[in-house]
Order: sequence, then structure tokens, then C-alpha cells
Amino acid sequence: MKIFVCLKQVPARDWTPELNDGGDWIDAEDAPVEMNEPDAYALEEALRLKEAHGGEVVAVSAGTQEAASTIREALAKGADRGILIEDEHLPAADALATARTLAAAIAPESPDLVLTGLQSDDAGYGQAGVILAELLDLPHATLIVEVQAEGSTLKLKRELEAGWFQRVEVDTPALLTIQSGINKVRYATLMGIKKARKKPLDRKTPEELGVTLDNMQTITRLYTPAKSKQTVFLKGAPAEQAAQLVEKLRHDARVL
Repeated sequence: MKIFVCLKQVPARDWTPELNDGGDWIDAEDAPVEMNEPDAYALEEALRLKEAHGGEVVAVSAGTQEAASTIREALAKGADRGILIEDEHLPAADALATARTLAAAIAPESPDLVLTGLQSDDAGYGQAGVILAELLDLPHATLIVEVQAEGSTLKLKRELEAGWFQRVEVDTPALLTIQSGINKVRYATLMGIKKARKKPLDRKTPEELGVTLDNMQTITRLYTPAKSKQTVFLKGAPAEQAAQLVEKLRHDARVL
């Protein structure tokens, strides 16, 4: 089974973003970066499927040259090879441009399975995976929390709303978007890190793949949400505080 896993390098979750001078994107030049968390779960699921059924796991990412470190992390965890599509505009690309770029790299390989994270931690569109499935002409299923492969059939469990789940089956080749928490993500071992240095990492550009990055979504302005709430301390005896609280719940919050 040949499995492609789409990975995105994003600013670290514990980093406090700041806007650039133009106010249309974050100033991420000095930001610490990491593998997108949902993508890490997708990678882990791919590695488990490979261990159970054999095959090859290919890590692919579209970003700047710094995204090579994210692919190297995937190689250290057990992926067999990597493909990096480099362009300085890709980190801010919309879901369609990203999917077109990934599709151009993936389609010639004719994979049995393509896995993506449900969404990215930075933009959070949750669209690239399903657009990619359409561009690759593959059946797809989203919000996957369980995968069982039986021959060419995948038995899947999807997370719906309000605690509901859905059982579905799709035949490979297919694309799945993986929900965070589907498994326990492994750490790269020292031996894995050493082996990753010798594994192939193919670098391409969108132009080499026949993809142009024009007509992308344009962000005109980003802003930090203004704080409009403030803490109010109730004063007086407990009975008086309780009465004040009831009044605020009834007239301000309107929950009574």
C-alpha cells in the first residue's frame, strides 16, 4: 500500500503571533515552527497501516524551504521518503492553491491512500483535504477517528456532532482527513533520526509541477480581537452578592 501523507509546517501553538507591518498576515519570521498537529495524527495512522499491511509512506509538504525540517521529522518517525514543494508564497496560500500544488506532486505517483489532517492549526479552513480529493478524482471521507483496512476496503469511523459517529466503507484508492486524537503519536527515536538523514527528500517548485500561484485568495486585513468584557466583583454579604448575581443573570446575560 502506497500512502501519501500531506504535512504542513505551522507556527508553534505556544507562540504569540504578531501582525506584520501591512496588517495582512502574521510576522512569522522568527516564530518557532512545528508539524501541524492534525497532520501528525495522519502521519501516525499512515505508519500504523504500513506496519500492519506493508507498503510505503511518503511525506509531502508545500511551503518554504524551512518546511524540510517537518518532512525530516516524518522520515525520522518512519516515513520512507519525502517530497517538498518550495515557494515563499505557499504558507499564505488558500486551500485551493495548496490543494492544486499537492495534487500536482501526488497524482503521478498513483497512491492507494492519501491522508491529511482535518485542518491546519494556523488558517483552520478544513478545506484542503476535500479539494485535494476532488482534484485527484478520489472518493473521500472526513473526520476519521478509526481506520481498518481489509484488502482494498477501508472500514472507517467518522466523528459527527453531538457525540454521534458514523460507520462507512470506501474502496482504495481514497483520501481521508484525519481527526486529532485518533491515535497516540509516536516520538522520533535516535536511530530514526540517524536513518532520516539518508532517506530521499525530493525538492520541487510549483513551476516544475506546472502549477501557477496566481489568482490566490487575498487577505486584506487581520486584527487582534478587541476585549469588550471585563471582570465585575460583587460586593456585600453573601445574600447581597447572590441577589446581584441573579439580577445580572436575568437582565445582562438573559439566561434566567
